[in-house]
Amino acid sequence: MSRPPTFTPPPGLRAHRLVTERGEFAVLEAPAVTPRVRGTVLLLPGFTGSKEDFIVLQPLLAAAGYRTVAVDGRGQYESPGPRDDEAPYAQSELARDVIAQAGAFGTPVHLLGHSLGGQIARAAVLLDASPFVSLTLMASGPAQISVPQQQRVKLLRDALAVMDMAQVWDAIQSVETPEDTDTGALDEGLSDGEDLRRRWLCNSPAQLRATGRQLCEEPDRVAELAAVGLPVHVLSGDRDDTWPVPLLDDMAARLDAHRSVVPYAEHSPNTDQPAPTARALAAFWDRLL
Repeated sequence: MSRPPTFTPPPGLRAHRLVTERGEFAVLEAPAVTPRVRGTVLLLPGFTGSKEDFIVLQPLLAAAGYRTVAVDGRGQYESPGPRDDEAPYAQSELARDVIAQAGAFGTPVHLLGHSLGGQIARAAVLLDASPFVSLTLMASGPAQISVPQQQRVKLLRDALAVMDMAQVWDAIQSVETPEDTDTGALDEGLSDGEDLRRRWLCNSPAQLRATGRQLCEEPDRVAELAAVGLPVHVLSGDRDDTWPVPLLDDMAARLDAHRSVVPYAEHSPNTDQPAPTARALAAFWDRLL
């Protein structure tokens, strides 16, 4: 859930299609720029987001020795998916996509999921943890989103039932304030700019309806994840209206997870404070070498 400052990949990032056993996915890949590659990282965006949400973070992680691949999930931005049928967007299906994406690299990967992406990442690990070295939950909580954010998501789902994507975009732009777009479950794609509008229009409405429902109904699966035994990192800003920070603190304690709080960041530390976010991520992964 973020508002990327640009959709133009900086030098060193390559846009291409990742071929997997479950189809092709649009990705942005940044190779490590150090003599020694310290690991490969798969980055999953949040609700209404895209691979571009990590566009500033990736070069910083490349400089720390990590190859990163940010992916548009099925029905997100440049990865096509059905626009009317919600069945392909069941959480279990999206989790299998992630396992296939990880398998395409031929090496174990660090998995990072932002917000909704964190819940999909968790579901993937619970299905099959073998492709993963670690799991980072970035601004992604133990269960459903906060009540105010559930109300916002319900409004979006109701709108998508009666309006097309362009009409919904126009309606959102007419009511959103700068404060609304600073944080929360709907902040990707809801700011001014042709790039953001294009991303919004490319998203599958069926995907948004299905994943919006998941955000509002997700059960607490922390105990299941803890039982897997995979190293976990819980990272967030010091303020979050989608999952309050004390709730994330408690989840980290229940998981015996590494915990990082990025100062002066809200629900999208990857775009709010990319440099300290990158340092916190690399420090966690370096511990696992």
